[in-house]
Amino acid sequence: MDEETRLIRKGSEPTNLARVVNPPIQRGSTVLLPNAASLYDDDQITYGITGLSSPAALQRALAELEGSPDVTLYPSGLAAITGAMLAVLKAGDEILVVDSAYKPTRRFCDRVLSRFGVTTTYYDPALTPEALMALATPKTRLILLEAPGSLTFEMQDVPAIAKAATDRGILTLIDNTWAAGLLFKPLAHGVTISVQALTKYVGGHSDCFMGSATTMDETIGNELGNAMWDIGWSVSPDDAYTMLRGLRTLSTRLARHQESGLAVARWLQDRPEVSRVLHPALPGDPGHALWKRDFNGACGLFGVVLKPCSQRAVHAFLDALELFGLGFSWGGYESLVIHCDPQLKNRTVPVDLEGPLLRFHIGLENVDDLKADIEQAFEKLA
Repeated sequence: MDEETRLIRKGSEPTNLARVVNPPIQRGSTVLLPNAASLYDDDQITYGITGLSSPAALQRALAELEGSPDVTLYPSGLAAITGAMLAVLKAGDEILVVDSAYKPTRRFCDRVLSRFGVTTTYYDPALTPEALMALATPKTRLILLEAPGSLTFEMQDVPAIAKAATDRGILTLIDNTWAAGLLFKPLAHGVTISVQALTKYVGGHSDCFMGSATTMDETIGNELGNAMWDIGWSVSPDDAYTMLRGLRTLSTRLARHQESGLAVARWLQDRPEVSRVLHPALPGDPGHALWKRDFNGACGLFGVVLKPCSQRAVHAFLDALELFGLGFSWGGYESLVIHCDPQLKNRTVPVDLEGPLLRFHIGLENVDDLKADIEQAFEKLA
């Protein structure tokens, strides 16, 4: 063979890989099949969009976390939510969505599902399971839950809602990102589809996007997988490797997030600038009983309602913070905070808060340093 050919062909032969702690990263779009009969064998991996070494390893590990037979991966947490909905919804269906849901989820329902003939009704997260089911019609296909709710941290009676929905032949889907698949097990409580943004706590370092969806229902599982293929979602092998690496320390990091988060939350409860703290793990929270019954821990994300003050004062407080970044994501090692009031305007059910709402994510920094940072920023609030 000519040198030109040899340079293309050599070095690509399979070799015996040494056994190391982590799975190898395979970067490839083309998958070479052993023979002609294998080209159309659906039981084999025929294209690199999914199923190569690191994504497959991540799927196996997440299935263990979720207590499910299989997990579908998506390029972001939002893609996991929207992908799961697209997999099970069709024109003419109706969906009930908790009013405290993640804002981009709401945007997808309003901008995309509506164009394809799916009707969305937003419901008050405070509704009892009976009152929620009273909103369902013969066309209701799916109920979307989130507990705790985004920004305002309302708890829902997930097991009771899941059972009532199942009895009516209605599917349920929960955004379980707050619990990271570790602190709450939706599938064990009867939920049809468990979704989370791996971007947050599983990744843990604010440097990678990914989402997952899983179910115990074989038919629904096939629909999730088929939609992934039909629409063309894929995750990179390097990102899957990064997520798998983060998963190894998830339980250790979440324990620290919980400890530090509760320490700061309790401290904030006693601050004169604070009206109340929205955190279901605090005994005085309206959702504490449900959290204590169903969850085995808490993360570092919670809300703080300030006493009445101007937007200018809130901005002065935020701008004075030095250790807390101003950013919309969370789940990484760093502490973050955002002002939530502009997002609350989109709610269908009015949110009655006595003052401005902030959302804190408590990272892995020293708690005393974080308290000192907040304290000096409170001086600017005044």
